[in-house]
Amino acid sequence: MNSLIENMENVNDHSSDDLKEQVAYYIERINSTNKFVKSYPHKFTKSIEVEEYIQKYYHLESGDKMDNTEDNSESIMGRVTSKRASGKKLFFYTIFSNGYTIQIMSSMNSYHNSEEFKEINLSIRRGDIIGIKGYPYRSTRGELSIIPTIIQILSPCYHMLPNEHFGVVDKEIRYGQRYLDLMINNDIRNIFITRSQVTSYLRRFLEDRNFIEVETPVLINKVGGATAKPFKTFHNAMKQEMSLRIAPELYLKQLVIGGLDRVFEIGKQFRNESIDLTHNPEFTSCEFYMAGADYNDLMKITEEFMSGLCHKIHGKYEIDYQGTKINFAPPYRTIDMMSELRTILREKLNDYEFEFPIDLSSDITIDLLKNVCSKLNVKCPEPHTASRLIDRLVGEYIEPQCISPTFIINHPLVMSPLAKSHRDDKYLTERFELFINGKEICNAYTELNDPIVQKERFMESQKDKSKGDDEVPPTDMEFVTALEYGLPPTGGWGIGIDRLVMFLTDNDSIREVILFPTRSTI
Repeated sequence: MNSLIENMENVNDHSSDDLKEQVAYYIERINSTNKFVKSYPHKFTKSIEVEEYIQKYYHLESGDKMDNTEDNSESIMGRVTSKRASGKKLFFYTIFSNGYTIQIMSSMNSYHNSEEFKEINLSIRRGDIIGIKGYPYRSTRGELSIIPTIIQILSPCYHMLPNEHFGVVDKEIRYGQRYLDLMINNDIRNIFITRSQVTSYLRRFLEDRNFIEVETPVLINKVGGATAKPFKTFHNAMKQEMSLRIAPELYLKQLVIGGLDRVFEIGKQFRNESIDLTHNPEFTSCEFYMAGADYNDLMKITEEFMSGLCHKIHGKYEIDYQGTKINFAPPYRTIDMMSELRTILREKLNDYEFEFPIDLSSDITIDLLKNVCSKLNVKCPEPHTASRLIDRLVGEYIEPQCISPTFIINHPLVMSPLAKSHRDDKYLTERFELFINGKEICNAYTELNDPIVQKERFMESQKDKSKGDDEVPPTDMEFVTALEYGLPPTGGWGIGIDRLVMFLTDNDSIREVILFPTRSTI
């Protein structure tokens, strides 16, 4: 410790004023607490949590003071968030613990040693974690307090905390030093409590319907289950390139093939994509697979889950999100993707005989879609595949309609290589996406279980890869082999946890609902 002080005292005159101030504060803190924190204690025995203390002594009326006896003594612990002195014999602190605050009224008349009282109270700083043993009291102003007989500095804070009134504003500090954000910005804590409630509710919802939770690999040999660019790494011992998964889908379906009829996984996915308000390269999703179900069953389950979750969190079905009312009460609106897109394009193009070709994967379709995008000034980055062009038009004209939860259904086959063809139209699939306020939350479909067709779909999608679409995964013949053993009729469903939490906590950025979002160090 002494050598650390010596090094810090060597800060030269060219250092910034902020650094000089911080170093001076650091040295002063070490010196002032040295007597009381000779070694950080291994343990502090609490008799009660702050929340429990508040409940237990809530009945005390203004001016009520419990007798200073061992039977009435309580031991609590927390972080000092404020300190003020009323002369030399009375100090007031507020400590924070697990979401609750309590006042400490430190009086020399009640402390076990008057000399130690002076020194310990002069040494305590805002941010310190302290342990208190004392007895309950409600002040004449009605503030529930504890009067300490002993105070111990358990872990001093060697940094000046930001102003409590203004909080931590700089987002890079907030995301990089989330512990500081949680200390100062009390509302942040509630976001992550809600996030925990969301995953807990989802887990119970599925387990109550006889689903079992499983874990599948994160570090994988072959990427699949979604259209996205992966993060790549190298396994030294095996001398082979590997990737972080972009989705657990193909593994989970293999478990259904093996006889686990209802499985789900809540876990991290990794996609080498840009960062924006609704995208983070590392995110959390839940996928489940249900033997015997189709996408119609999954729509009903989705309505039940989403409405139940919203009511669990908010006690009602309608919430306010960024000034917009969103109603989670079922039934949800359903939009047939291609039918709705055709209707919109007829109006936009002023051509009421406009039709899509029957085969949406044909070159004729691609030329038509490129022409439509050009006329309507809808930008679509290359490569111009049918899937990308349709997706861009849907994103421009249909998704913004979806404010309250809305199902967009029956996607073209070219957009859904893992979904089963629609029973009434072989060029479409039995798939839906759930959108809220124009953002995709959920994706589901009746699973393709014909190995021959699946192999053909994989080979067809490689044409888009050859055109430059580097998000198309390679053909997974191991999965095709698994399908040859027989996958029962199955419905598969996936939801983005982060985006869902955004809506339920009224946040417009995905980084606000991820404890440690991906940050640049450049």
